[in-house]
Amino acid sequence: MITTEKRFESDIETALLSPSGGYTKGTGTYDPSLGLYVNTLIDFIRATQPKEWARFERQNEVNPVRKYCLAFNAACDADGLVSVLRHGFKHKGITFRVCYFKPESGLNDTAAQRYAQNVICCYRQWYYSADTKKSVDMVLTVNGIPVFAFELKNQYTGQNVENAKRQWMYDRDPREVCFQFNKRILGYFCVDHLEVWMATKLAGKDTYFLPFNQGSNGAGQDGGKGNPPNPDGYPAAYLWEQVFQKDSMMDILQKFIHLQVKEEKKRMPDGAEKLVKKKTLIFPRYHQLDVVRKLLEDVSANGAGRNYLIQHSAGSGKSNSIAWTAYRLASLHNREDKPVFSSVVVVTDRTVLDAQLQETISGFDHTLGAVETIGEDKTSKDLRDALNAGVRIIVTTLQKFPVIFREVDKAAGRCFAIIVDEAHSSQTGSAALKLKTALADTEEALREYAELEGKAEEELDPDDKLMQEIIVQGKHKNLSFFAFTATPKDKTLELFGTEYEDGSFHPFHIYSMRQAIEENFILNVLQNYMTYETCFKIAKTTADNPDLPASRAAKVIRRYQELHPYNISQKSQIIVETFRETTRHKIGGRGKMMVITSSRLAAVRYYHEVKRYIQEQGYDDVEILIAFSGAVRDGDEEYTEPKLNVRSDGSHIAETQTKAEFHENFNVLIVAEKYQTGFDEPLLHTMIVDKKLKSVKAVQTLSRLNRTCPGKNDTFVLDFVNTQEDILEAFQPFYQETMLQQEVNTDLIYQTQRELRGYGIYSDVDIEAFAKEYFKTGRQDARSMGRMTSILKPVADRYNQKTTDERYQFRRQIRSLIKWYSYISQVIRMFDKDLHKEFVFCSYLLGLLPAEAVDMVDLEGKLKLEYYKLQKTFDGQIELQEIKGVYEPAKQKGAAGHDPKEPLDEIIEKINEKYKGAFTEGDRVLLNALHTRLMANKKLASMAKTSDPQIFAESIFPKAFGDAAQDSYMESQDTYTTLFEDQHKYNAIMSALAEVIYRELRNQ
Repeated sequence: MITTEKRFESDIETALLSPSGGYTKGTGTYDPSLGLYVNTLIDFIRATQPKEWARFERQNEVNPVRKYCLAFNAACDADGLVSVLRHGFKHKGITFRVCYFKPESGLNDTAAQRYAQNVICCYRQWYYSADTKKSVDMVLTVNGIPVFAFELKNQYTGQNVENAKRQWMYDRDPREVCFQFNKRILGYFCVDHLEVWMATKLAGKDTYFLPFNQGSNGAGQDGGKGNPPNPDGYPAAYLWEQVFQKDSMMDILQKFIHLQVKEEKKRMPDGAEKLVKKKTLIFPRYHQLDVVRKLLEDVSANGAGRNYLIQHSAGSGKSNSIAWTAYRLASLHNREDKPVFSSVVVVTDRTVLDAQLQETISGFDHTLGAVETIGEDKTSKDLRDALNAGVRIIVTTLQKFPVIFREVDKAAGRCFAIIVDEAHSSQTGSAALKLKTALADTEEALREYAELEGKAEEELDPDDKLMQEIIVQGKHKNLSFFAFTATPKDKTLELFGTEYEDGSFHPFHIYSMRQAIEENFILNVLQNYMTYETCFKIAKTTADNPDLPASRAAKVIRRYQELHPYNISQKSQIIVETFRETTRHKIGGRGKMMVITSSRLAAVRYYHEVKRYIQEQGYDDVEILIAFSGAVRDGDEEYTEPKLNVRSDGSHIAETQTKAEFHENFNVLIVAEKYQTGFDEPLLHTMIVDKKLKSVKAVQTLSRLNRTCPGKNDTFVLDFVNTQEDILEAFQPFYQETMLQQEVNTDLIYQTQRELRGYGIYSDVDIEAFAKEYFKTGRQDARSMGRMTSILKPVADRYNQKTTDERYQFRRQIRSLIKWYSYISQVIRMFDKDLHKEFVFCSYLLGLLPAEAVDMVDLEGKLKLEYYKLQKTFDGQIELQEIKGVYEPAKQKGAAGHDPKEPLDEIIEKINEKYKGAFTEGDRVLLNALHTRLMANKKLASMAKTSDPQIFAESIFPKAFGDAAQDSYMESQDTYTTLFEDQHKYNAIMSALAEVIYRELRNQ
């Protein structure tokens, strides 16, 4: 058994030179100064473009060969090799092609013949430089142009991919013509028996290599990093047997490699900022290449009408995967050489993706036509016109469809590919149904409907509105959905997943969170997780003990504690000190922090308290921003995001500028809902969580931290609200493959229907009367809506005669029926006309039912926070298990009971029991007693009425507070000792009381 590196080279060469590999053994002579196998290139040009070459020779009588090579190099300098390979180049009015690609359809014999004329070679031991005898193990050339190079290492001789990486980094000069960016070699590969890594740019020690492995269980399967064993050869053989098989390699050159150009701000030595263009050559990662090809293969075999769920983790390069999928589907032809899809519709809310799609696709193919983006600046009519015109790729939002769903031309035979970016519950809503209504070919459904009705198709009334609504339900043979998500829900799996023989639903293709973490494309956000428990005790300040709705009163009491100045002040201190001790030292001193708050008001109060603490401590290295929507009132003040966010020069920051300002000039961002999803800031290192997070929301929020960048090695989460168990439960289903055990039991909806009828509020007679009016053919007249309301009014009157609890339960059940039916009708077509009528009836009835009068739970001034304590409960890594996430079949939720009333004493007691702690006198909150003492200070009251708030808080109040604190200490030394021992506690309580006392004294 020969186990040398030469044998490994020979095995790879044998595969590439075989009939299935498709390569020719290279015999040309390489010119290092020109970076070409000159004779091979010139022979190709002479053979395929004789007229152009003859004309070129007439223009260049002296040494035309060298001049041609120099013209080719000039074109590569100007446009890059990728563009020259795809589109050729012009020189003195002559257009040359340096290679030909396989035609998309089989109708073009000439293009197929030209493709066969390409000279595609494999060379072993490529001596690439005139100055050195160093060689690269293997190079692949297209018509004499080196395009891919391989350093091969053999474990049996003590080397592996790491040695190959070092060789590319330290032994290969990036200044050589063949190694210059996008001039010759487009991919530098490191290969051993087990693994493959690659880079698209040589930059010495800064060369960045990416894994190009399938995954431990094979491509598209659930697993981790690496490659599975290969029963027929080397585990890494997929590289030369599949990826670099001749036709596959040419396909990658033509349709995958992509030059990405981004503008970035660069700080110059003099401090000025300059916009620079950063160019990156994108070579598809293995899972991206695999998913696009497998999708095309399945559509080619089965045609339109199937759904595909792609579970690709954050860090999978989803935007590029969607761009490649859209482009390939738009140019896909069937066996009759006709396009499979009339248009590819990308449904997204991400404007970034729109720009990327445009740029990526125009780089591939000038003939497809531009990508049409129906963004904020365009209307639904632009979407209608694009669909009717057959624009090849359309990028839009779901919300544009309800306006035009009846106006899209229903041409027979038109098929649509719909790519859904982040497929979630919106896909079961009315807008998604309108998308289907707009695009579905309902001929098949119409035939089925006619059969059930016992009629011929021509006997059906084309204006029957009930029929029109029913036949768009379920799946349609002319619509293919391609849904991309990292966190599929159960409904998403049933809508778009692949059904197995056992009735379970699975993703079509998987690139798991586990694999992304193991391959270092994202960071594990659970590696450094710290949780705190907030313990507190609430007391009443009133003798009253009213009966209150228990759950609503409990929410008010918890909110009182969350927004209590003492809670905010204690956590603000931890936030700032965590930033200073941990975050600011990370990522080369550029680390940033995000604070997740429970409400907009909480965000505003955190913002003020963090600012106050920073000022009190004299810190100058913490710069904070806030992000929330709309306006928030706190006391007499109204706050907006731009009002609070101010630059160092005093100018205000517009909402559209917050993201950029955070990246450039600030380091702590306090948020309420905003930026919890879709926010991409690689410098974000630390997250403080002060909000309950569940399931997908928890994963999406914490995943803001997982972006990688140079110098970022870890992340940190400090969580005040969720436990270690909560976070584990949220993440575990999405760590590896997520699946659904079996389909929904659609018949459960009839149970809800029976329960609704049991209330005796409506009957078949009411539904039929309503349906007769609602589904009436012809145009709506000026009285139609009025008649509809009059039919529903007696039903609403019967509802109003029921007890409070019956009304509550009825509303819950009617909402359940509407939601449940909306979901079921997306999955299957039941043709249940009676149920559909009842669904529409209930949808409108719900709008007419009066909202239940809600007694306000007003506990203003009736509560006090007696004790408060923060205690650490967990510090370490939350370990995820290597198991599938399995959903039980989706179930209807039954109606919950009405909120019963309980005495305030009992409600407080239950909350105190839940949040109890081992309190000491040091945990006593002193605000209330000091508040009472200060409110009785008549001199302070008169000064509050005549002073402005700043003078009161900074000049008048501190002395009065100091006197009150001293008097309280004299009365109870045990209680007040901590106030004088802890300067921060003293300042926090004084600050919290100043604003409250000022406001209350002025209102006396």
